[in-house]
Amino acid sequence: MKTKWRLTILESNFLHSLTFRQKQQKFGFTFIEVLLVVAILATLLVVAMPGFERMAERARISQACSDIAIMGNKITDHFVDYGQYPETLEELDLPKLYDPYGFAYEYLVIFGKDKNEINGKWRKDRFLVPLNYDFDLYSVGKDGESVAPLTAKASHDDIIRANNGRFIDLASKY
Repeated sequence: MKTKWRLTILESNFLHSLTFRQKQQKFGFTFIEVLLVVAILATLLVVAMPGFERMAERARISQACSDIAIMGNKITDHFVDYGQYPETLEELDLPKLYDPYGFAYEYLVIFGKDKNEINGKWRKDRFLVPLNYDFDLYSVGKDGESVAPLTAKASHDDIIRANNGRFIDLASKY
């Protein structure tokens, strides 16, 4: 009887130590498991990054459109108050005169100017018809380059004000 009792104690100690070792092994991750998780996260990141970049670009375009609309209203208010458009944007006392890309907004007074004086400077559509008859106001866009006709490749990413303020968006959409 003593022997049986002793065996059961030894067996229970062995079983206890075995389950304890098994529990210890379950707390860690193997190198393959960690590598697999890193690979999955990297794949998700590669798939998601272009979407985030497009969303950020749309936000910049939207911000530039909003800025141009606000500045256009201020310029129109200045015309109503003083009977003439301001020669520069600095006359409006606006706190920010830079687009979301860090470039200064472009502004050109058209109304009341001699056509020879502004010829080649005012923006034109694909039929070479001026976009505005009061003033031009636009952002040079992501590439920082722009030319007067919208058909030029350098002007496709510009955010423009056209039809005397009734259209404000990318030049490629006009």
